[in-house]
Amino acid sequence: MSLVELIARADARGLAASGLACLDRCVPLLDCDDEALRPLWATLADEPGQGWARGLAQVRDKLAGPDATGEDEAVVLARRMLAAAPAEGSGPALRTWADACSVASLRVHRLLDPAADATEGADVPREGGAQGLPPLVAAELRRQVGVLELLAAHGAAGLRPALEVSTEGRRVLRAVVSRRARGRG
Repeated sequence: MSLVELIARADARGLAASGLACLDRCVPLLDCDDEALRPLWATLADEPGQGWARGLAQVRDKLAGPDATGEDEAVVLARRMLAAAPAEGSGPALRTWADACSVASLRVHRLLDPAADATEGADVPREGGAQGLPPLVAAELRRQVGVLELLAAHGAAGLRPALEVSTEGRRVLRAVVSRRARGRG
């Protein structure tokens, strides 16, 4: 099943986890600790929507950064993912956010992938598989699909493995960001 189909079929918990996982993997761009999104992850174990607004407010306070003036496009996209998160952990706004986070995260990975042409189209195709995509982008596409499949198959019990998938992706992106910073310095 394609990423687009998985998002279309996901329940509230799956959508929240999907959007949150995309944002979580982009945390290295925001110069914060890896645990910054824990309050939101914790809310997903409960009934979807419970505590989401409070957790979101905590996360936004932690990750409040400068305005986007002069920031890389990748950083701007990560900040927009957080800013666009809906206050309600359920409803149609959550599906819109999860879909937008998917697109933004794939774009971030394309921008940071040394094997990719960042100017080549703004969006990564999400209807098919990862064949023909640059390595970092292909891995992100597989992680997004993996998170949605875990939540669809296991519900709340899929949260821990989904978080592990996200943590692995965050480590990879942190290494890419670090390598890129050394190259500029």
